[in-house]
Amino acid sequence: MNCRSLSRLISFVLSFLVMLSGHPDVAIAARHDPDGGDDVAVVEHLRIKVPAHAREAWLKAEQGSWEPWLAKQSGYLGRDIFWDAEQEEGILLIRWASREQWKSIPQAEVDVVQARFEQLAREATGQASSHPFLLQFEGELVPQ
Repeated sequence: MNCRSLSRLISFVLSFLVMLSGHPDVAIAARHDPDGGDDVAVVEHLRIKVPAHAREAWLKAEQGSWEPWLAKQSGYLGRDIFWDAEQEEGILLIRWASREQWKSIPQAEVDVVQARFEQLAREATGQASSHPFLLQFEGELVPQ
């Protein structure tokens, strides 16, 4: 296993531990870049209400909206998506190279992607007017 693969595995395990802890103030360690420096400056942390019966619809809406858009953003390093069966919540940990790159994304762009996500979610769940996946928490984690 090369250093980059090991680094990604460690990042995934740490992200999973954050999700299991259930505490929004837990910070994760940065992934070390073998070429020098740490490549994660901040982790966007989101919790979304996702009823068990709509879990697949939520994932499909994520894949059709946020996933391709995020991949094109400057500073985006990747994300981990979890589902907490007990709380019926989706947990997203989105890694950014810098807080400035993350926060420099125009709100109008975010709103367009959110509208697409909501459209796909309504189609996948059969809900014509209401939004099936409500944001429960939005925060950020800083490597220590």
